Amino acid sequence: MVREAEKRDLDAILELYLYLHEDSIPETDMHLEQTWEQIISDPNHHLIVNEVEGMIVSSCVCAIIPNLTRNVRPYAFVENIVTHEEYRGNGYAGDCLDYAKNIAENENWLEHLEQFGLLDSMKKVMLGDRLFGRAKKMEFVVFDSTSRENELREKNWNVNLQKAYEKGNKLFIKE
Repeated sequence: MVREAEKRDLDAILELYLYLHEDSIPETDMHLEQTWEQIISDPNHHLIVNEVEGMIVSSCVCAIIPNLTRNVRPYAFVENIVTHEEYRGNGYAGDCLDYAKNIAENENWLEHLEQFGLLDSMKKVMLGDRLFGRAKKMEFVVFDSTSRENELREKNWNVNLQKAYEKGNKLFIKE
């Protein structure tokens, strides 16, 4: 079941984040509790979880950002997409992303992107392909060694940047 996180979910989410990039669970202290309270009470911060048989197995964060430009329309970020190692390959993160997409659509940020001609290009990037279920229908570009933990990240940075530029540049050239 996909839903927004509740106050009682903190421990389960911290456990799940061990499969993202954390190597330990932070100590429960005032700072952690205040941060959690801020996240849960912020109407623009959506921590989405997918629960299977009472266990949170996947999550992502969708943050709606108020904006003064583009006719005072908000935009959204989706971050911290993670699935428990033993539950990967079942579409649980995709379900979270679909939920995030619905939240973002309700804030009209997709309409905003379309209005300014950016939606088509965004749909072709990795997250856009996943959100719109298109990754299997078109070429999917994988950038090697981009994880923060990977020691080759800096070495491959320029190669991956050039690859992204070449792919992105083709989006705007009409053949």
